Amino acid sequence: MSFAVCLSRALAGVQALEVAVEAHLANGLPAFTLVGLPDIEVKESRERVRAALQQSGFEFPARRITVNLAPADLPKESGRFDLPIAIALLAAAGQVPAEQLPAYEFAGELALSGELRPIRGALAMVAAARGSGRKFILPASSAQEAALVPGVEIYGASTLSEVCAHLAGLAALSRCNAEQAAGALMTDYPDLSDVRGQGAAKLALEIAAAGGHSLLMQGPPGTGKSMLAARLPGLLPAMATEEALQSAAALSLTVAGFDAANWGRRPFRHPHHTASAVALVGGGSDPRPGEITLAHHGVLFLDELPEFDRKVLEVLREPLETGEIHISRAARQVTFPARFQLLAAMNPCPCGYLGHPRKPCRCTPEQVLRYRAKISGPLLDRFDLMVEVGSLPLAELQQLPAGERSADVRQRVHRARERQWQRQGKPNAGLSVAELDEVCALSQGERDNLNLLLEKLALSARAYHRVLRVARTLADLQ
Repeated sequence: MSFAVCLSRALAGVQALEVAVEAHLANGLPAFTLVGLPDIEVKESRERVRAALQQSGFEFPARRITVNLAPADLPKESGRFDLPIAIALLAAAGQVPAEQLPAYEFAGELALSGELRPIRGALAMVAAARGSGRKFILPASSAQEAALVPGVEIYGASTLSEVCAHLAGLAALSRCNAEQAAGALMTDYPDLSDVRGQGAAKLALEIAAAGGHSLLMQGPPGTGKSMLAARLPGLLPAMATEEALQSAAALSLTVAGFDAANWGRRPFRHPHHTASAVALVGGGSDPRPGEITLAHHGVLFLDELPEFDRKVLEVLREPLETGEIHISRAARQVTFPARFQLLAAMNPCPCGYLGHPRKPCRCTPEQVLRYRAKISGPLLDRFDLMVEVGSLPLAELQQLPAGERSADVRQRVHRARERQWQRQGKPNAGLSVAELDEVCALSQGERDNLNLLLEKLALSARAYHRVLRVARTLADLQ
């Protein structure tokens, strides 16, 4: 046989599109041609595959070799195509039986010794192939995260020889077990009882958790803003299976991959204020996900909000409204999910002590205005809640009892979220204008009072709907 086909996947954002790896052996001078819009990493697979086959005890075909990665107009990147190229070559040369190949999909990077190295996006690839009915053969380390996808048979291999032995029926690979891969769920979130005092900020945090609202905390340094932010994931309800799968698929696209021990744990991303716009929303010539995608179904915390570059903050406006980010480049366009909960903290002024009861502020009015102007009005308009986190004397803090535990608050949040899912199938923060008219209908008197209030405060129409969403969440909590 001089022709064989293996199936694999190419990543385009969080989507993993099917790729047919076709190998053809023809008479003529020995050559190895790779076509199908391969990137540099894919072109280099020719040398990796050649060395891996020889080191694994196979004969590299001394013929004119053509490998096509179809479809030809889909860009192919990374070393994940090493394994399917090697298997297709061996099957075309008759060194591996080709009858089993249609039942499998392959992905893995080959070392020169024939060992299989982990790949990026294994979980996203398997999640995209759930309906195909095929099995997956992956590097052993990548198979552990991919086994979290229900309904797909995953086999992990350490070397190319093990894969060939499995296909030949000589030594079967062991199937990765989802229970073994997931391990124990990590529930060691910081507890809310560690924060003493700050009752208003804790209430705002509970409301934000119950309705999925964005929250901005403002106060002097050392008042507990970062402590409160770190405890928000512990107040959120447990992730549904589909939410956990989408979050894990996004995290698997990073170089570090997804740790199976974090299955079901809400992401909490807190980038430094020096982060660029690309780091925050994603991008690059080969678009990679940014922090807002890695925080999908979790929390994005921006500490020292005015210290971020204003242009960086402005790119958050669209994904906050739509729940996704579209990245367009000359060669490709991708869409990443970005349904995250925004949490931010800031000082009232550059020195941080404006309004402090004991420490005087050294900033001029012009400095304070310039500091606050770094956050645009349209971005501030997208925060559902804002709360002042005041400073408390140390003696008073030491006398305060421990606060309410996260587990108790999480129960109230869970009940409120249950009401929302039964009523509208989504958190209140995601309600559209039409849905608000149904689930938060106002009488004429209530509407007139709210209009008068918004007119006095000079708030926008967007703020009007955000008031209704927060009001609906308060009603659900009560």
